[in-house]
Amino acid sequence: MKRWINTVAVVVTLGLVALSPIKLALAAGNKYTIALIPGLTTDPFYITMHKGAQAAAQALGVDLVFQGAPEFNPVTQVPVLNAVTARHPSAILIAPTDKVQLVAPLKTASEAGIPVITVDTFIGNGHYQTGTGDADFPLCYVASDNVLGGEIAARALAKAIGDKGKVYVSNVKPGISTTDQREQGFKEEMKKHSSITVLETQFNDDDANKAASQFQSVLARNPDLAGVFGANLFSAMGASNGAKQAHSTGKVKVVAFDAPASIVPELKAGNVDIAIAQHPAEIGYFGVVAAYAHLAGQSVPPLIGTGFTVIDKGNVDDPNVKRFIYSD
Repeated sequence: MKRWINTVAVVVTLGLVALSPIKLALAAGNKYTIALIPGLTTDPFYITMHKGAQAAAQALGVDLVFQGAPEFNPVTQVPVLNAVTARHPSAILIAPTDKVQLVAPLKTASEAGIPVITVDTFIGNGHYQTGTGDADFPLCYVASDNVLGGEIAARALAKAIGDKGKVYVSNVKPGISTTDQREQGFKEEMKKHSSITVLETQFNDDDANKAASQFQSVLARNPDLAGVFGANLFSAMGASNGAKQAHSTGKVKVVAFDAPASIVPELKAGNVDIAIAQHPAEIGYFGVVAAYAHLAGQSVPPLIGTGFTVIDKGNVDDPNVKRFIYSD
């Protein structure tokens, strides 16, 4: 089992206090360049992550390079990674778009002496610095605990449907570390709810139109469908659109994972019932902090976890909740 260190603990663990070694290193005038390679450049989640990373970079006097591909695909991400590796930055932060296909090019970067930290997604099984396996070489994995996020989504959906009925997961495709884990956590939690039946997962290839069509097919086979969990935004919005087309909005509860600004009107209109917001700004911030700590000679925990905020129609305008809506 992974042992997550939360962000409060990271502040202490990495010594971000007065007269810490990091601040002493900064005072000595060290200058680093850290490259952040997102899963894709246009998604509000990664835009928000970039803002958090930039805030840390400015605080620490680091040059931050943000470079990625326009789609979440290893075919387009690997050339970006190779180009960044050729420029030999001080460290690389990356959201790998495949937990297998990114191993070899990231190992090339690591063997070239560039520290690697994965953010949001991971390679291999996400267990780093174990001395075993081909994918344990990254220093650290900074992310939401996606299994926990799936569990939170399941509990929220169970409550919304009165703890009984049929539900299913709308997911992207197998092999993406984050969405695999969200589905895993959702299903593990739903085993505790004996009156809820989890139907077969529908994989939509990150296509909201396909997810909408799948919703209608599932509903046709199961007219008593009570809820759906969209393991990412496109899955949830596709399911929501399918519910609209089938005149089932409100009857079938929709839980979305992720919370860009576009989710707000959907929540207010009741098209989406619940959104599970990650904290991508924290992921970017602590990714840069961890990279800097390593470069300054400090040890770095192999897992750093950030939090979640559950958003619904009743709290979406609360300033303490609204601040977790992603930037676009």
